[in-house]
Amino acid sequence: MLDLLQGPLIISILAGMIRIATPLLFSAMGELVTQRSGIWNISVEGTMLLGAVVAYFVASTTGSPWIALLAAVLACALISLIMSFITIVLKAEQFVAGLALNLLASGLTLFWFQTYIIGREPPKFIGFEQVNIPLLSEIPFFGPIVFSQRLLTYVAFLMPVAVWFFLYRTRYGLEIRCAGENPKALDVKGLSVGRRQCLAIMFGSLMSGFGGAFLMLGYSDRFVPDLIAGRGWLVVVAIIAGNWMPFRVVGAIFIFALLEAIAIHAQVIGVSIPHHFFLMLPYVASLVLLAGFKSRTHQPEALGVPYSRE
Repeated sequence: MLDLLQGPLIISILAGMIRIATPLLFSAMGELVTQRSGIWNISVEGTMLLGAVVAYFVASTTGSPWIALLAAVLACALISLIMSFITIVLKAEQFVAGLALNLLASGLTLFWFQTYIIGREPPKFIGFEQVNIPLLSEIPFFGPIVFSQRLLTYVAFLMPVAVWFFLYRTRYGLEIRCAGENPKALDVKGLSVGRRQCLAIMFGSLMSGFGGAFLMLGYSDRFVPDLIAGRGWLVVVAIIAGNWMPFRVVGAIFIFALLEAIAIHAQVIGVSIPHHFFLMLPYVASLVLLAGFKSRTHQPEALGVPYSRE
């Protein structure tokens, strides 16, 4: 166990933590905006899976990770229209709709993947390369951790600031929060609640597409059906544990990412403790965070409640 405390290994663990946090940050910031609008969209897991499989198909066909990323994001933005129709137009139960979309995405992606590779070996592709920022990446200790990452990682770490600014410093962000807190007040002013919630759902799905695509293009060179491995559910837990506040959500995500990085490195160096113990740590942490979360002072008042004009 003490092997994990060696200097070079600590650097590797912390660098791995940042890589692991990247797709979670993309998905969490998108889902946070969605929930702030009053919509419980728990289809993050399925949306990330859809983004991953579309990225795989396009990357292995075109050889371009950037075209694959664009295709994945567009596919997830389109699938958000289903969630919008079910929850906003039909006003169906949002939890049930989210679970249904997760199951639909799981079944469809597995079917598409098996159809795509039938009779041949799964094709490989070249994903995003590591970008070393000149001079900064050479800083002792912090350089290899922070400044030797994929390009999208740097973008992901700007997202919490951008989302915070949008929600709390812009008029449209105020309208999004009003849709989740008091949609009737928004409606009385002649502003469409449904339109704003639809755009929030689309943004959330688009960002989940970013997360799923990064998992595919930044981690691996081939698709596996369990690639997401519960990360979509961790995103939902992180938002609750972070009390619906952008920077607190980031803190919860870093806890999950650090524990997963430790689990991976523990397997690599052959720690005597069974690796299953380390693999379960992020999920145990999620339960601990939820158990310790008592006051939901920042939960949107109308979260999960379909709005209807009286």
